[in-house]
Amino acid sequence: MQRFNTTLRTMAWMALASAATTSAHAGTDGYFSGGWGVKAKGMAGAAIAFPQDSLAAAHNPAGLAFLSKRYDLSVELFNPIRYYDAEGAPSGPGGFVPGPVKSRLENFLIPSLGAIWPLSDGTVLGLTVFGNGGMNTTWPDSANMGFGTFGGGGAGVNLEQIFLAGTYSKKIDKSTALGGSLIYAFQRFSASGLQPFNPSSQTLSNNGTDTSTGWGVRLGMTSKINERLSVGLTYQPKIQMTHFQKYSGLFADHGNFDIPENYGVGIAYKASEKSTLAIDVKTIRYSDVPSVGNPFSNIGNGLGEPDGPGFGWNDMTVTKIGYQWEPSEGTQYRVGVAYGKQPIQSSEVLFNILAPGVQEWHFTAGLTKQDRHGGEWSAAITYSPEKSVTGPNPLDPNQTITLRMKQFELEIGYGWRF
Repeated sequence: MQRFNTTLRTMAWMALASAATTSAHAGTDGYFSGGWGVKAKGMAGAAIAFPQDSLAAAHNPAGLAFLSKRYDLSVELFNPIRYYDAEGAPSGPGGFVPGPVKSRLENFLIPSLGAIWPLSDGTVLGLTVFGNGGMNTTWPDSANMGFGTFGGGGAGVNLEQIFLAGTYSKKIDKSTALGGSLIYAFQRFSASGLQPFNPSSQTLSNNGTDTSTGWGVRLGMTSKINERLSVGLTYQPKIQMTHFQKYSGLFADHGNFDIPENYGVGIAYKASEKSTLAIDVKTIRYSDVPSVGNPFSNIGNGLGEPDGPGFGWNDMTVTKIGYQWEPSEGTQYRVGVAYGKQPIQSSEVLFNILAPGVQEWHFTAGLTKQDRHGGEWSAAITYSPEKSVTGPNPLDPNQTITLRMKQFELEIGYGWRF
């Protein structure tokens, strides 16, 4: 127990360090990560019914009951390339100088870590640290002939979310397990160059970094139907977060930015002793968070008001398919593909210059190799081809705006097995 307490304290400090150093990134499922854990990443995030390491708790906490003691640590290099492009001659102060503009920051390091401790009574405990982030843009002050994207100098936002999840999982019989995670959520946000939207507001833009916290849960079930087929279910209700007070004049409902409800179902089919096919379907309820789901047409109600404008995101349902092949003991290869219709409507392109989360297809590959000490080195790569969304500029009827993005990811991790 003393060793457990020492490890718990160490993990907590690492979680705080991660929260202090993680750079936000454009996520792959809207602003949610496409998967957590390097093994799941190699299978496009298909992990609800196929747990492989301690980060499986971020997908489905019940899966930990089928794993042995282990620690995992990984670092991801994320490379999103983002543009917006205005077409048509501007006819007033709400117009843009035509031509493409590229967001400056493109490379981000994202750590994740986890641990599993099986106890003598069959209970399995876990501690996991993982993150989201997807509203990161840095548009140069040279845009719009030196006035900045929105006329307020260099513009952009930076959202970071980190989760510390303590998990309890236990088999209720030989084939079925239930699990739950208590989640501490921490997020921070900053915005710049937005003052022209409401020059009289003191809580809209350029107020440095603000923070927000909240508590939530994730529940799950995993069941082995037979020796080949497993199914999993997972559910996370909306996490109510404290408000961003410094940006209460930007986000709808006076700085409210809750973490949306999400849920999913997965199956894993063991086609042979050496190969497994996993399929997940996951839904994220972005529209239920006013600051994310409210349309920009609500601008007449006032920025920051309960019915004020947001990013106009639709809910997102993503299908993930992953395949793993183990040609020899200690060596595994993975491939995967994921698709989800991007959440931004063509009518919402203006505000989403700040958060162009338009990606739909993701293609992945990965591998794991056991070393002579019994640990595991794993790597995964992800490529998301360019996707664009075009729509009218609501502040200038003569113009259209196109958002474009493509993504690359490389994640490397190590797992200690006991």
